[in-house]
This record gives sequence, structure tokens and C-alpha cells, in this order.
Amino acid sequence: MTNTPDPKYRYFISYSGVKLPLNLVNEITLEQLHNRNTFYRASYDAQGKMVLCQKVIYGEVDTQHDYEYNSDGQLVYARVTEGDDVKELNIDVSTG
Repeated sequence: MTNTPDPKYRYFISYSGVKLPLNLVNEITLEQLHNRNTFYRASYDAQGKMVLCQKVIYGEVDTQHDYEYNSDGQLVYARVTEGDDVKELNIDVSTG
């Protein structure tokens, strides 16, 4: 992977909280990206929901989150990849 900016992504310095999907904070511009060794990049669906989040360190993807949502916009699935370790989470959104 490279550090080459891609306009389909939004770029961030960090995240807050512990719930999924990650809450990315401190958005940076493409111009600011070249000054960073570590950053998060994310892509969003047409409804503005994050579907992909990657932690990039020195141009390599360190951690990746893939998210899926139900028709109500609730997170129902997350796949977290860290190196060779992959965790798949099915999230129960039932109320009752």
C-alpha cells in the first residue's frame, strides 16, 4: 500500500470511544495528509454510513474495519482485520 491520497476516502487523525463503528475525529485534508505517518482513512455509503475504516502506518494498512448496516441504518456486522487475525462480529440489534 502507498500513502497516495485517494479522493474517495476521508482522512482523520484519530478516533474516540470504544463502540463500533469507530468514531473518527480530527478530519484532515488531502494537503495535510503528506505530513502524517499514521492516519485513518474511511469510505462511506450513500447514506453517510462508514463502510470501511483503515488505520494506515507508514503507508501500510495496519488495521481494517468493514461494516454492514441494516435498512434502518443500524450496524449489524463488522469484520476487524489486524494482520492475519480476522474477527467477525454479528451484532444483534433486536429490541425485546
